[in-house]
Amino acid sequence: MAVPDDVFIERGSKRVFAGAIEWPGWCRSGRTEEAALEALLAYGPRYAKALGRRKLGFVAPPDAGGLRVVERRTGNATTDFGAPAIAPHADDRPIDAEEAKRLATIMEACWAALDRAATAAEGHELRTGPRGGGRQLAKIVAHVADAESAYRAKLGARPAEGDTRAATLEAFASRARGEPSQRTPRSGALWSPRYFIRRSAWHVLDHAWEIEDRSRPA
Repeated sequence: MAVPDDVFIERGSKRVFAGAIEWPGWCRSGRTEEAALEALLAYGPRYAKALGRRKLGFVAPPDAGGLRVVERRTGNATTDFGAPAIAPHADDRPIDAEEAKRLATIMEACWAALDRAATAAEGHELRTGPRGGGRQLAKIVAHVADAESAYRAKLGARPAEGDTRAATLEAFASRARGEPSQRTPRSGALWSPRYFIRRSAWHVLDHAWEIEDRSRPA
């Protein structure tokens, strides 16, 4: 029998997120804990597809019995706005070299998924919401890049030049090795290396899946 995936819950007043402890990027939301867990389960196959052929051992659970809630945190206004904002306590664990490599590979897989989605959507107008809302492709890609710059600052990294993704992975690896941060973010609060990958992977995949969904015929 397969071992259930450990899941954390981040509960706001209007929205709840459910995320897999060991699989950054596999995180979905709903109006209730039950709805968030259902969404997480439903997105398991899409997460597996995002990881591609990388031999990381992820298997999408077939039913709710494959998920086990091990931690619950109270969210905030950002949670209710639509983004996870509270790190699970599990993200305070140290990271050895093997785990750092695994997390970096997951991050690279998420970027690749975004790139594939963006390439497939080129030349197509993304569907808008009932009120005409929603960024078009170029603005989504730019938004993700801008967010990654802000996230790197949360690691204590200096602004990157050139290959920003390589700079992101190097900043992560440096902090994972226990090296001091290069600078202190304006908020004064640094993210742990695990939470940095968790939040970054979620944001990249969330927009990759948005592009896929909005570029398909209605």
